[in-house]
Amino acid sequence: MKTELSRTLGIEHAIFGFTPFPAVAAALTRAGGFGVLGAVRYTAPDDLARDLDWMQEHTDGLPYGLDVVMPAKKVEGVSEADVEAMIPEEHRAFVRATLAKHGVPELAEGEASGWRITGWMEQVARGQLDVAFDYPIKLLANALGSPPPDVVARAHDHGVLVAALAGSARHARHHAEAGIDVVVAQGYEAGGHTGEIASMVLTPEVVEAVSPLPVLAAGGIGSGEQIAAGLALGAQGVWLGSIWLTTTEADLHSRALTAKLLAAGSGDTVRSRALTGKPARQLRTEWTDAWDDPAGPGPLPMPLQGLLVAEAVSRIQKYEVDPLLGTPVGQIVGRMNSERSVQQVVDELTRGFEKAVDRINRIAGRSAE
Repeated sequence: MKTELSRTLGIEHAIFGFTPFPAVAAALTRAGGFGVLGAVRYTAPDDLARDLDWMQEHTDGLPYGLDVVMPAKKVEGVSEADVEAMIPEEHRAFVRATLAKHGVPELAEGEASGWRITGWMEQVARGQLDVAFDYPIKLLANALGSPPPDVVARAHDHGVLVAALAGSARHARHHAEAGIDVVVAQGYEAGGHTGEIASMVLTPEVVEAVSPLPVLAAGGIGSGEQIAAGLALGAQGVWLGSIWLTTTEADLHSRALTAKLLAAGSGDTVRSRALTGKPARQLRTEWTDAWDDPAGPGPLPMPLQGLLVAEAVSRIQKYEVDPLLGTPVGQIVGRMNSERSVQQVVDELTRGFEKAVDRINRIAGRSAE
């Protein structure tokens, strides 16, 4: 499963995997793909350095990358406290009422509220980069589009390719103009933040818009046959995220959540602003329903919503409150019905890819007769 981009990066398979779990990213790299570690949850540079040290020790000298969440325009001089002060009391009361309705216990006194979505903040994201460029990462991806020009230049100075996600051909062209090296065409079916265009339509549009830049197809891809379809549409690889959530190397800290993912069908997700303030595909739960209900106050814009719900999400996850328990995940969740190792997933993807290519070759051969 080699393409020009995979050869440039020195990987066996053009399978790029985004994941918040170092063990998953390292396992994918060892399996011949390209692991990309998500950095948004790292608020302390030392924590990111610790996990990148671990990646170095467990990737056998093979390439891997890092994904950050960074706005294209600088947002300096704004603290987390400044943002917290913008959250209306009405929304805080709504959170309290929703948790009380479902009997969600409080955290113990002095217990940290868990991950807070602060990686979008200028000082946090730049602190992550200060750490990252001390390591031999080969790709820097940005989930919020093109990173600031000085970041692109800095990455290129370190010999690091820069990738950016796009939900439309217009966005993709902006990335090309900004000097981005790789465009990830992320379709409507994907988990997390997505646009409105499905992968089958989006991928060839983006390929045409940014040619000759390499494009990775993303969204709704979880089989080798779908990878073959993405490459047939002009992509030079695929960008997979959701499929790794039920691998044995993933660390969701919740057997109940894993069970919900394994049981979910492709129709059990929803694009909701409940988690971050931007439309993000996730499991549909009574939590997303509450935020999407017109009778409620509605989600706040990013980043207010993420800060507002951080403690609530931590409580829901800690106590595994099933009606509210969810996670970002794409429509491919309908295929995620067993726990397998990353290597097993890659093996299945490559077998499916080979079968699809053989099938097309047979059809093409008959057509030529």
